[in-house]
Amino acid sequence: MKAIRRFTVRTVLPEPLRQLEELVLNLRWSWHHETLDLFSAVDPALWEAVRHDPVRLLGEVAPERLERLAEDRRFLRRLQDTADDLREYLTAPRWYQSRFGGDEREPGPACIAYFSPEYGITAALPQYSGGLGILAGDHLKTASDLGVPILGVGLLYRHGYFSQSLSPDGWQLERYPPIDPNGLPLTLLRERDGTPVRVRIGLPKGKSLQAQVWIAQVGRVPQLLLDSDVEENEPLARDVTDRLYGGGGDHRLLQEMLLGIGGVRAIRAYCRITGHAEPEVFHTNEGHAGFLGLERIRELVSDAGLTFDEALEATRAGTVFTTHTPVPAGIDRFPRDLVARYFGGTNETEQVPLERVLALGAEDYPGGDRTVFNMAVMGMRLAQRVNGVSRLHGRVSREMFGGLWGGFDTPEVPIGSITNGVHAGTWVAREVLEFTARELPAVLESGRGWEGVRDVSAAEIWRMRRMLRHRLVTDARRRLRESWRQRGASEAETSWIDDALDPDVLTIGFARRVPSYKRLTLMLSDQDRLRSLLLHPERPVQIVIAGKAHPADEGGKRLIQDIVRFAGSEDVRHRIVFLPDYDMALGQLMVQGCDVWMNNPLRPLEACGTSGMKAALNGGLNLSIRDGWWDEWYDGQNGWAIPSADGLAAPDRRDELEAAALYELIEDHVSVTFYDRDSAGLPRRWLEMVKHTIATLGPKVLATRMLRDYVEDLYVPAAASERAMVAVEFAGARALAAWKRRVRDAWPRVAVEHVESKGEESPQVGARLSVRVVADLGGLEPGDVAVEAVYGPVDDSDTLVDPSRLELEYDGPAEDGKVRYAGEVPLGRSGAFGYSVRVVPDHPLLSGRAEMGLVALPPAPQGMTNGDLR
Repeated sequence: MKAIRRFTVRTVLPEPLRQLEELVLNLRWSWHHETLDLFSAVDPALWEAVRHDPVRLLGEVAPERLERLAEDRRFLRRLQDTADDLREYLTAPRWYQSRFGGDEREPGPACIAYFSPEYGITAALPQYSGGLGILAGDHLKTASDLGVPILGVGLLYRHGYFSQSLSPDGWQLERYPPIDPNGLPLTLLRERDGTPVRVRIGLPKGKSLQAQVWIAQVGRVPQLLLDSDVEENEPLARDVTDRLYGGGGDHRLLQEMLLGIGGVRAIRAYCRITGHAEPEVFHTNEGHAGFLGLERIRELVSDAGLTFDEALEATRAGTVFTTHTPVPAGIDRFPRDLVARYFGGTNETEQVPLERVLALGAEDYPGGDRTVFNMAVMGMRLAQRVNGVSRLHGRVSREMFGGLWGGFDTPEVPIGSITNGVHAGTWVAREVLEFTARELPAVLESGRGWEGVRDVSAAEIWRMRRMLRHRLVTDARRRLRESWRQRGASEAETSWIDDALDPDVLTIGFARRVPSYKRLTLMLSDQDRLRSLLLHPERPVQIVIAGKAHPADEGGKRLIQDIVRFAGSEDVRHRIVFLPDYDMALGQLMVQGCDVWMNNPLRPLEACGTSGMKAALNGGLNLSIRDGWWDEWYDGQNGWAIPSADGLAAPDRRDELEAAALYELIEDHVSVTFYDRDSAGLPRRWLEMVKHTIATLGPKVLATRMLRDYVEDLYVPAAASERAMVAVEFAGARALAAWKRRVRDAWPRVAVEHVESKGEESPQVGARLSVRVVADLGGLEPGDVAVEAVYGPVDDSDTLVDPSRLELEYDGPAEDGKVRYAGEVPLGRSGAFGYSVRVVPDHPLLSGRAEMGLVALPPAPQGMTNGDLR
């Protein structure tokens, strides 16, 4: 008989052990090995049985064992030391405090609110599906380590993401294990009188959606998770947070309304109750939480008496938006009439009119779909600062969203990039961290000294790599046996698994989500060729594969089935395995134990792809298409780049060429280097590449570098902009909104009337070209605009290539109310050269001159003359 309700009964700890609960409720344990050792000491066998979940450990440990531990002086001393270490970690100044604590000229924000639909903190808190969530989890952990005052906001999914298994014929099956928040390391946010906090958002027909707020403490960082499973809600409303990325359009829209609007309201309640600093900066991690901007506008209109436009400027100033997708299909887009139903009618507010909501998400640019509401577009319109997650992704994003800044060339579209990083404490093997502390202490103490790895004993690195490979092989056999038994295989039919994989064979890892563009089955393009690689008599290769397809992605499930069927072939099943239920725990084993991390997406569809970074920090080498982070940091010595045929229109031909290049690299380069041993049995060239990888990539791929970039390049400037907007009763926001309105009204009349240049007919490098312009400002003042000369090399079509800009000086009035500008363009290089001029809005509170998307250009190149201005 099945239970009709599931809940968790928590252990009552003896008084001497009460600090264990304090340690469990702070998720720092997920990356702090000494705390994990303490939990293991509670009951080593049970610790393994509960898969290193300390909440389950304390829930299942025998009372007699707890009583013995309560009298064990050695354990109690260890417990006290660990608790003291946590308290010191939570209170001592860290990088952020030393960098911004005493600088009144450049104060850092008091709090940054970070919104994400998913978080990968630990496998014991399954609230993630893929790279977006893992990145968000690493962001919070690193903020804790650096002392950055971030406040995380997300949703608590009662079924998390699905658990994956396989049918007998290799088809992906999904199961959604129920999650009891009381069985997780969470506490409920309560009012001071003890009643649970309720966050409400309005729904059509006068109804509302309510949510309670759970708190996960991620080191120093509080994380607020909204949960709609409360008795006050109707059944459909209770299910809004049932599962990650579940349901259809209405369900998904409600999740994003709760995350954005409800998330802001949860922050207000948390800060009111706890005294925590209110956020000065709001960071939207992808478009799912974009509605937070609407809630902040509503607050400012309602509470501060601002107009919608004034509130929009105040909101934008302190908002950062990060896009994570390089393809339109990866963006949430809702039918406009669906959004109108939830934000109009009885649910429409005077502060946030429906037409303004719809305008924020409108694809009202060339090539846009006028029938949809685009969450990423809204996120960008509500944020003054926007970034992609690698240099290449920044370029792709500027092309994708350039229509929002019409009139500007793609390189000037104001979308920057901060390349992702990974949290070393989570992803680097403990043995590697201990080795680093012993051999390269400066790396852990100050982040410097990476070059010292080149002097480390090659034999020691090789010993450690074999140990990590052996650990992966052992666990892979266990997982493989469980999977085959689950699929109906008998004990006799799984005996071969005892010899599956080999700790001394070159091991390639491939693990990620399974959308088609990541090309899970590219390795199967020529199965005979793959077999020859796996079974090579002198240089065999083994491949460990894991990944989940979205439950609604039938194509992705077929790719998994193809891999599973090939991996089940009797001749190769000991050399290639698919491990079901890819999660953080399996991901850690794979990035630590694989010699090579393989990645073969369709370029440039991988925004960043951080798993290869994790492998690199553990001494693995990358074998990848030059996409995402690998495009900017591959140097020819830290792995291998798979040649990309991304110029080809025929996808089958492209796959064929790239698969052939992949096979050739593995056979003629990767495996040859791995198996080329010296007299001591060491692959010297391989280990040189490992050392070079760690020395050069180590300081780049860490999330500490990433978060410092966010703080210094985005958070601090955003906080300064926000303060400029709100000071003196929002004088800045009021002034900027009025100025923008005046500029937009006048802009149709702004024109470049005349352009002339004067210089030598055949100038030489080092000469200067005098440029003079007459412009009609349409009633604007000279201080409202900047007139720029844009100059540089030109191609065969006279298009400027990587141009420079020179702001021309105001040169007084001209006839008919027009104005003159002049300047001298330096001719700093030889070859074909050209220039143009333009007028752009200019205001000290703009983030850049492209912000408004307005530009006035000369009518045509032939309008220019070479002579004196008359």
